Amino acid sequence: MDFALNDEQKMMIDTVRRFIAEELRPLEDRLENDGQIDRDTATTIHEKSKALGLYALNMPAELGGGGLSNLDRILCEEQFGHTSDYLIRRAFGNVYEPLLHCRGEQVARWLEPSVAGRRTCAIAITEPGAGSDAASIRTHAKKTDTGWVLNGGKHFISDGEWSDFFLVSARTGEKEISMFMVDKGLAGFSVGKDQKMMGIRGTPHLELFFDNVQLEDAALLGERGQGFKLAMGALNVVRLAQVGARAVGKASHVLELMTAYANDRQQFGQRIGDFQMVQQMLADSVIEINAARWMVYHAAWMLDQGFDAREQIAMVKVHAAETLGRVVDRAVQVFGGMGFCKELPIERYYRDARIYRIFDGTSEIHRGVIAKSAMKKGASLFELHR
Repeated sequence: MDFALNDEQKMMIDTVRRFIAEELRPLEDRLENDGQIDRDTATTIHEKSKALGLYALNMPAELGGGGLSNLDRILCEEQFGHTSDYLIRRAFGNVYEPLLHCRGEQVARWLEPSVAGRRTCAIAITEPGAGSDAASIRTHAKKTDTGWVLNGGKHFISDGEWSDFFLVSARTGEKEISMFMVDKGLAGFSVGKDQKMMGIRGTPHLELFFDNVQLEDAALLGERGQGFKLAMGALNVVRLAQVGARAVGKASHVLELMTAYANDRQQFGQRIGDFQMVQQMLADSVIEINAARWMVYHAAWMLDQGFDAREQIAMVKVHAAETLGRVVDRAVQVFGGMGFCKELPIERYYRDARIYRIFDGTSEIHRGVIAKSAMKKGASLFELHR
C-alpha cells in the first residue's frame, strides 16, 4: 500500500492551507466578537476561493466543481478544520451530493447555480422529535394534481440564514420519505428563530415552518420514496468529511498551539514540556490524532474503490469526534488559566469541539451501529478490505 502523497495532492494541500492562513484565520476574532462577518467580506473571500478553484470541491469537474476523489476531498477537509465552520461555508461552499440527482430543468435551476456559487442550499432533515432517528420525521407532503403540498417543520438547520433553498425530507406515504428542493420565499414557508449555540459561533441554526406550501412537481429530488436514502447518503459523506476529517484538522491545529506553548512556557525554572505529565498529554494527543487520521483516509479510500464504508465511517465519527474532545481538553489543561481565558482561542476550540459528539448521529448511536455490525459480520468488519 502506498501512503505517499503525490505532487498534485501536496500542492492542493498547500494552496488550501495558505488560503486559510491568509484569508480566513485573520477573520476569526472578528467573527467571535461580532457573531458574524459582513456580507461584503463574505463575498470577497467567496470570490477569492472560486478564483483559486477551491469552491464546490466535491462536485464533478464537468459541472464546474473541483472534481476531487473522496480521498483528495478529505485532504482538503482536514485543512478546513484549521478554521471556523462559518468561514469554511462562506469560502468553500456547502454543496450537498443529493443535488447530483437533479434531472432536466432541475439542473439549471438548482444544481448548476449551486456549484457556481450563485445559490446556496442547506439540508433540512432534523425535527424536534427526529434527531438521530431521521426516519421518524413528521413533516409531510401530499400529492396534488399540480405538484405537492408541504406541511411541517424543521429545526437546527445549519446555514439556513444564508441559504436560498433547502433539501427537505418529508413523508409522502406511511412508510415513504421523499426529498424536495424548497425555495425560500414561497407562500407558507416561514423562517423561525436562530437557535444560539454553545460553540461554532456565527453559523446560524434556524427553525423552518411549512404551512400548506405549494410545490411544483419539479421540486421532487430523485424518485418518490428515495428521500431517506438520499439523506443517509448525504449524512454519510458529511460524517466522514465535515466531522471526521475536520475533527482531525482541528485537533492537529490545537496540538500545534499546545506544543508551542509547552516549549515556551517556563515554570519552576524549566519548560513545562519537560514535565512528564505534560509530555504524556502531548504524546497521547499525537497518537490519537494520527490514528484518527488513518481511519479517515482508509474510509475515503474505500469509497473511492467502490466499497461499502458505512461501518468504517461510523467508527471514524466516534473516534475522530472523541479524539478532538480529548485533545482540546488537554490543551486547556496545558495552557492552564490562560486556556480558560477568552484572550486566547483555546476556550473557543473547547466549546466548538463538544458538538462533534452529537451532530450527524451521536457517539452512542454510532457505537450501536458498530456493535450490531460486529455481531453480524464478526472480526472481518475490522480487517482491511481484501
